[in-house]
Amino acid sequence: MTNEKKLNIIMGKNAVTEAIKGGRTIHTIYLTEALKQSDFAKFCEANTAVKYVAPKFLQIYGDKHGGVVAEVKEYTTVPLSQVIQKNQNKENVALIMLDGLEDPHNLGAILRTADATGMDAIIIPKHRSVKLNATVAKVSTGAIEYVDVAEVVNLSQTIDVLKKAGYWVIGLEADGTVYYNQQDYSGKIVVVLGSEGKGISRLVKEKCDFLVKIPMHGHITSLNVSVSAALIFYEIIRNRGIK
Repeated sequence: MTNEKKLNIIMGKNAVTEAIKGGRTIHTIYLTEALKQSDFAKFCEANTAVKYVAPKFLQIYGDKHGGVVAEVKEYTTVPLSQVIQKNQNKENVALIMLDGLEDPHNLGAILRTADATGMDAIIIPKHRSVKLNATVAKVSTGAIEYVDVAEVVNLSQTIDVLKKAGYWVIGLEADGTVYYNQQDYSGKIVVVLGSEGKGISRLVKEKCDFLVKIPMHGHITSLNVSVSAALIFYEIIRNRGIK
């Protein structure tokens, strides 16, 4: 394979299909011989270069690729200014700020749900956070191609910028003052989700205008962050009357 420093690797039929549909530059798609006569192979051949290989050729990528691996142009983020400008004339905007997520599976799942619910963009910190990579792309089942992701140096300062642009900031925390389904999500909002182990960092939490919580009635005190994200994303569209 070619130099992966300039290319990203994605795996699985869904991720590769959406990369093609989304217009991502694809260098080469590697398929196992067993897929050679499939409709998926014909779809790939119609759009880019395809190489058929023995299954052992793809073993370095583990056992979850399903016989499909592609070298694609490196995933890039968008500037925060572009996100603000793109949404400046909308009445309702929902940006999702992820404070220090470390698990690529969670980021991929959040991207998938963000696309399904029409969230407008994801904001992640440049440091101490998972990056866009092959695992994120696969778990997102292609949603990575459609959801804007902005990477910023400082989340606290980013909140200041967004507040000046007219956004209200809502943090999801165990000690929130109201339940998440009692909050008003109209207008331009930023929803902050904390890291898997530590939650929202102190400085970011202090800048939230509202803190909401998810009711927990069992012995466990929190949900997986991607599950929490799904709950609040769907509450946002329910709250706004979107069907």
